[in-house]
Amino acid sequence: MHDSDVPKLTKWPFFLGDALMLAMAFFISWQAHFALGHWEMCFVVLCVVAGAVLGIVPFLLEYDALTKLAEAGELTTVAAQLQNLEAIAAQISGATGRWQDAQDAAEKTARAAAEIAERMTAEVRAFTDFMQRANESERATLRLEVEKLRRAESDWLQVLVRVLDHVYALNVGAVRSKQPKLIQQLSSFQNACRDAARRVGLTPFAADESEPFDAQRHQSVADGAKPAPDAVIAETVATGYTFQGRLVRPALVRLRGDPPLVAPAAPDDGKEQQSHLPLPVPETSPQPRL
Repeated sequence: MHDSDVPKLTKWPFFLGDALMLAMAFFISWQAHFALGHWEMCFVVLCVVAGAVLGIVPFLLEYDALTKLAEAGELTTVAAQLQNLEAIAAQISGATGRWQDAQDAAEKTARAAAEIAERMTAEVRAFTDFMQRANESERATLRLEVEKLRRAESDWLQVLVRVLDHVYALNVGAVRSKQPKLIQQLSSFQNACRDAARRVGLTPFAADESEPFDAQRHQSVADGAKPAPDAVIAETVATGYTFQGRLVRPALVRLRGDPPLVAPAAPDDGKEQQSHLPLPVPETSPQPRL
């Protein structure tokens, strides 16, 4: 607060009254000739006290005015601070409202996210079930197709084995006929058929004459007779086959010491019949394991 705003109190009347009281006390004491009675003493003391009071009163009044002025200034400052507090309270209230709105929005967002997560979970579960059913259906379809392909492969493999058996029988018949041109033609035909069979993985093999008997690759034509450990092959009756490296059927062989094979008798039509023809392929030949 500036000094110009402070109210000024006129002090000279108080000082004048103080001087008059002191002068009155001096006058009373001078009139008494150095011996003061009781009443004179009381008047002197009263005058001195009144003068002292008149000298102190202006300063007390000025101090009281300054105190009230300071209190008024403090009240003004407090009022301004209260206004600031009200503004701050309003800001806090607004911030609280915005925070409440933000909290509500966050709760709505959380609920929406939870609903989206639940829907996504349900969709994932449904998609998983659909894919599982589709995979099971596809596996069943593929399994059926594989079974069909296996049966078809087994069927055409058996047909091809029988065709090669008949070609081998024709070639053996040509060799036993001792006709060079027929032997050459049928040998070429048999080689061509075997080359075509090798393209699909079917490989025929025949046992050489005087080759030791191998129970895993050879089968004796003698029914119920177990070959001796030193048995030797005399001739190949039907070729064996491997399909893609796996044994499909062992070679049907005749061992040394076994009786020769004789072709079944044919009706007499005036033509010479060939003997020692190979036996036809049995219908119960083992199927390939694919």
